[in-house]
This record gives sequence, C-alpha cells and structure tokens, in this order.
Amino acid sequence: MATLICGSLAYDNIMTFQGRFRDHILPEQVHILNVSFLVPTMRREFGGCAGNIAYALKLLGGDARVMAALGATDAQLYLDRFDSLGLSKDHIRVVPDTYTAQAMITTDLDNNQITAFHPGAMMQSHLNRADEANGVTLAIIAPDGYEGMVQHTEKLAAAGVPFVFDPGQALPLFSAEALRRAIELASYVAVNDYEAKLVSNKTGWSLDDIAGRVKALVVTYGENGAQIHHAGQCEAIPAVAPARVVDPTGCGDAFRGGLLYGIENGMDWATTGRLASLMGSLKIEQSGPQTYAPSRAQIDARFEQAFGYRLS
Repeated sequence: MATLICGSLAYDNIMTFQGRFRDHILPEQVHILNVSFLVPTMRREFGGCAGNIAYALKLLGGDARVMAALGATDAQLYLDRFDSLGLSKDHIRVVPDTYTAQAMITTDLDNNQITAFHPGAMMQSHLNRADEANGVTLAIIAPDGYEGMVQHTEKLAAAGVPFVFDPGQALPLFSAEALRRAIELASYVAVNDYEAKLVSNKTGWSLDDIAGRVKALVVTYGENGAQIHHAGQCEAIPAVAPARVVDPTGCGDAFRGGLLYGIENGMDWATTGRLASLMGSLKIEQSGPQTYAPSRAQIDARFEQAFGYRLS
C-alpha cells in the first residue's frame, strides 16, 4: 500500500522572538503597521507540507510517495534528504531557474507564528500529474500551487483514488465554487478549527453539510484535541500532552501523517485520530518539522501510555 502526498517541499527558516506579538501590535494602529522583531536565533530546516507529512508517515512504517516541485537553484539538499530517508524521488520535479519554496517563520513565547512564504517552484506543481502515480491506494492534497491542487483533485477522482483534501494555507486562493467542487470530489477533508470556519463561510455549508459529503471531516483544535465527523457521528479525539513544548512548526502535518496511516491500514476512527494526535505531540517536543525521530516501538509505547491500549 502506498500513499501519494501532493503538496509543497520547502526550506523553513525558523526564528524565535523572545517576547509576545500581542505586546507590540496595537489594534488601533494596524492601518499603519510597522513592526520589527529581534530574533536572536535562526535555523534552517527541511519543511513543506508534503515533506513533513511524508516524514511522519515514514516514521510509522508507511510507504509515502511525494509529488512536488523543487527549484533547480537549491534542489540538491532536499534530493539528498530523500535519499537519506529512503523516500522515493519518482514524482519530484526539478524546475529550472527557480528557488525551492521558502518559509520565514517567527514564533513568539505563546507559540503564535508570523510567516512569510516565497512559493518558488511550488507554483509549477501543476506540471505533475497525480494520475500517473502507479500503485497508490490513498492520497492527500495538501497546500501547494493552486493550479496544481485543483488539477490533482480532478485527476485523483477520475482515477478512483480516495484522497484527503487539506487546503490549509491555500484556502484564500479557492473560490466558493472551486472549494465546493474539491470537497465533493474528496473522500476526506482535514482542516483546523479556524480553517473550518473559513470553509463553512465560503461554501455556505455547515460542518454537518460538509461531513455529509465525505467519508470523514477532521477538524483539529490544537491543545484541545480534534473531532472526526463521520457517518452522522462525531468522534472526540483527546490531545496528547507533550513531554515538553518546544516548537509547534509542522505539528498539523505530523497529525496528518498519523491520519493517513490509520486510514490506509483500516483502523477505526477513534484509533486513527488518537494516533494522529500522538504524532502531533511527538513533533512539538522537538525543534523543526522533521527532527523528531522516535522508533516505531517508541511510538507504540507512547500510544499505550497515553490511551491505555495497544496500537497494534
């Protein structure tokens, strides 16, 4: 069983502001906003939704096949990364004369984030064709170039491959009509609580309306866990308290890696959601979106410790 992961590959430049954004942004002055934050530490990490999701799925033992675009100017670092992780490069397109997508992320002491993003090669994601990926039985369409995301929904649906629609940061790019179309083609939808409100407002559909159009609607609520709406029911998923809170970057992607593994392996929704929640917690305990590295045995042990029953 293989899972196709359509989304961005990026280099994340992660900075920490030793204060709180709220103390420096005056609501009554936002119309003339001019704010500078001193960030004494910075590191560069491998990131992008597709890379992060694939990393989490690989940790669980899943077969992750990434479909994404890299810029020729700086692609080699990520290609070498795929080799070191044992991930397939068959669906990685290197685009000439471009940079790989770059995220500049600043996190404050409350774990709020301000991000600037240069899409680079990601805007050429439509050059990839999701229906040309052989042997996949599940897919996810994560934030990517808009044209690529729309094309992937159509191609996967036509090929009969069930997929998770995860619009994330790309939500503002979708018209109401395009968003409704993507949901109707999807098998599953995954969003956070803020995104859920945006989707509902833009489509004019309630969460129940959306859930009724897919096999499951997954809504995450950060430290308050998640809800999985399916077959007229709502499964409440508790959050897993991390051993320490270090960095939230990539937490949602780690959650999605667990979600995909549970779906691919036919787990019930309660177990699938709990595994996803655990993966997000494990990521929070480390800096960067792809630096946590528990063994499968350690993941199983943490799962049993958190929920009182064995994962496998």
